[in-house]
Amino acid sequence: MKKLIIILLVVPICTFAGGGKGDGKGFPAKKWFIGFGNSPIFTGLRFNFKDRDIEKINGMSFTMWQPKDDNGDGKVNGVSLGLPLTGGTAERNGLNLGLAGVSANQNLNGLNIGGFGAGAGNNVNGVNLGGIGVGSGGNLNGLNLAGIGVGSGGNLNGLNLGGIGVGSGEDVTGVTLAAIGVGAGQDLKGINIAAIGVGAGGDLKGISLAGIGAGAADDVKGVNVALVGMGAGGDMVGINFGGVGMGAAGTVKGINIGGVGVGAGEEVIGLNMAVVGVGAPEVKGISIAGVVGGDVVTGIAVAPAMLKIGDKNDDEEDDTELKGISISAFNHIRGKNNGLSIGILNMAKGGKGIQLGLLNHYPNNPKGLRWLPIFNANFNKK
Repeated sequence: MKKLIIILLVVPICTFAGGGKGDGKGFPAKKWFIGFGNSPIFTGLRFNFKDRDIEKINGMSFTMWQPKDDNGDGKVNGVSLGLPLTGGTAERNGLNLGLAGVSANQNLNGLNIGGFGAGAGNNVNGVNLGGIGVGSGGNLNGLNLAGIGVGSGGNLNGLNLGGIGVGSGEDVTGVTLAAIGVGAGQDLKGINIAAIGVGAGGDLKGISLAGIGAGAADDVKGVNVALVGMGAGGDMVGINFGGVGMGAAGTVKGINIGGVGVGAGEEVIGLNMAVVGVGAPEVKGISIAGVVGGDVVTGIAVAPAMLKIGDKNDDEEDDTELKGISISAFNHIRGKNNGLSIGILNMAKGGKGIQLGLLNHYPNNPKGLRWLPIFNANFNKK
């Protein structure tokens, strides 16, 4: 009992006394086993009030207050417990616990748990938990969980969960979940789920689910589902669903379903379905929508309202045509019909195709054959 009382008295006295640059006390040696106060180099069990000028600590380190800013390139390896903060050195490796937070000036590696947050100026690796946030100035790798947000200035890799958001200045790779949004300054790869939105400054690849919208400045590839809209500055490839619509500046390819519309600046290829419309300069595959339109439509088009190929400003018939089968109330082809159009009213300027419908029109046919019921074809040999 006497020994215990002595220890309980000596530990806090030595701990609070050790606030200088190197005036820590160690037993049985100054640099190892059990230490009290500020020992810049120590191995073993160490107690200190406030760290300063740390060089290398191995073992278990307990501190009582926020460290000084002048710890240079110091490293702490092992178990670190801080009240309120664990940090202030260049690197922290191992198990790092802070009532308020855990930090490192450069790298933070291991199991890092901060009541409010955990972070480092450069890289953070391992299992990182923060009541409010987890972040890094460089790369953030591992299991990262925060009540508010997870973010990195570099790449973000692993399993990332943020109460509000998850994001990075460069790539995000792995499984990422956030109540509000997930974003990446460059590529976003893996499984990405957000109640509001998912977005990437580069490519979006993998499985992405968003309550409102998902998109990328470049390509979108994989399985992408958004209750409102999907968009890509480049190509969109894979299985894509947009509750209202989807579109890409380049090509939309795969299975593409838009509640209102599907569109592309270049091509729409694959199985394309929308309530209102599917449109692109070139539409290829199976397209089902109220209206299907483009300069060239290839494959099978089912458009209850209208198939529209070309527009009134098209002077060259060779630039616009139907290649395949179109089923629509009104097949309006301002170019060549080189397939089969089936509808109530079928109109085409030329081509070698066949029209089947209530009324069919080829304006270049000889008189008496331009408007025909049931069947028509291009009988003009020129």
